[in-house]
Amino acid sequence: MSTVKPFVKGFFDNRTFSIQYVVSDPETKKCAIVDPVLDFDEKSGATATGNADAVLAYVEQQGLKVEWILDTHPHADHLSAALYLKQKTGAPTAIGEKVVEVQKLWKSIYNWPHFRADGSQWDKLFAEGETFKVGGIPAKVLFSPGHTLASITYEIGDAAFVHDTLFMPDSGTARADFPGGSAAQLYESIIEILSLPDETRIFTGHDYQPGGREPLWESTVAEQKAKNIHMSRCKSEVEFIKLRETRDKTLSMPRLILHALQVNMNGGRLPEPEANGRRYLKFPLDALQGAAWDDQ
Repeated sequence: MSTVKPFVKGFFDNRTFSIQYVVSDPETKKCAIVDPVLDFDEKSGATATGNADAVLAYVEQQGLKVEWILDTHPHADHLSAALYLKQKTGAPTAIGEKVVEVQKLWKSIYNWPHFRADGSQWDKLFAEGETFKVGGIPAKVLFSPGHTLASITYEIGDAAFVHDTLFMPDSGTARADFPGGSAAQLYESIIEILSLPDETRIFTGHDYQPGGREPLWESTVAEQKAKNIHMSRCKSEVEFIKLRETRDKTLSMPRLILHALQVNMNGGRLPEPEANGRRYLKFPLDALQGAAWDDQ
């Protein structure tokens, strides 16, 4: 699988430091969209589709046909544009089957007793190890929990889309302190990803531009093994868990986590309009730790 090279185009969102991808088969001109972003301004409550529309414009310019709209997990730092893109392209949406565990957890946090925690909000739930294709390029799903209960990696040809599991080598690894997270599981997931061939291209879902450098999102397994600031210095799982948990205790919650999860665990669906025609988000108070009282 790793010898087949899809073409990968990344789109960086400055507001959330997220990267959404179009991964395409040059021969068939078929493609998948990975981790699309719906624009959201939490100060005004405004939503927009600028990021997703940029992806659609690229797809049209390149003469591509969208076969899949893929999310790696229910995101905590941006809203998913999966449903919007499905409406625009007709392509099926997909995520890992363990999303039901995230739904069950957050259903309780949001006190939504009637919410369907069965994954039916997506067209396809991928099982661990399941295979599919993007055009003629073989693809495989790796179960990559730790950052969340449901995180998966899409291995498409020689490209692996790992989202929050690994960052660029100078940024290390994902946090594991969200509800359902586990540093031990994260370590196992990373070891599986780093067992892929050294030349496998790694595409991450965020880049926070350490030192103010330009945004980057592509590395290789070999580069990650040699230079990742967390993995290269941790010689054992015990060392990694200590490093990860120590760092996580210093981090505040993402600014959009309570906004995003109620949308993203529902397949990118915004809340239904109420009688006045407006949509409203719901916030549980005192449900999460990690208040940033000292951040001004």
